[in-house]
Amino acid sequence: MNEINQRVILLVEDNPDDEVLTLRALRKSNIRNPITVVRDGAEALDYIFIRGAHAGRDPSIQLQVILLDIHLPKVDGLTVLRRIRESEHTRLLPVVMLTSSNEERDLDGSYELGVNSYVRKPVGVTDFFEAVRQLGMYWLILNEPLPRNTRGAG
Repeated sequence: MNEINQRVILLVEDNPDDEVLTLRALRKSNIRNPITVVRDGAEALDYIFIRGAHAGRDPSIQLQVILLDIHLPKVDGLTVLRRIRESEHTRLLPVVMLTSSNEERDLDGSYELGVNSYVRKPVGVTDFFEAVRQLGMYWLILNEPLPRNTRGAG
């Protein structure tokens, strides 16, 4: 497996419709990175920190970007973000809050906890596709990732 294929996009999304649209938009944008989908905050933390159901995950597989919803079952997105930033091994991982929340407290809380970007999901399908396409272009093509030896799991 070459290096680009090892840089995984982690999509943390509990809405099946938004999951399908996001995956479709990334594929239509020719994003070739593998995408792992988890559907709640607890599973996201298990994947990121290689524990629980994801304890067998290959630790050499690096996360390129985490697309994180705020309103999630079990553990909310802000708590996931807080735990990512608290760990020396994951604090520099790029995290994009991709959410339908219009709450200013969610926006403020995300930036206070160190989110890299906050994107409100557009309501229309065409606008949603375009927003995800632009996210993919920036985070996976234009943005330079940290060197592999500066990132790891907690």
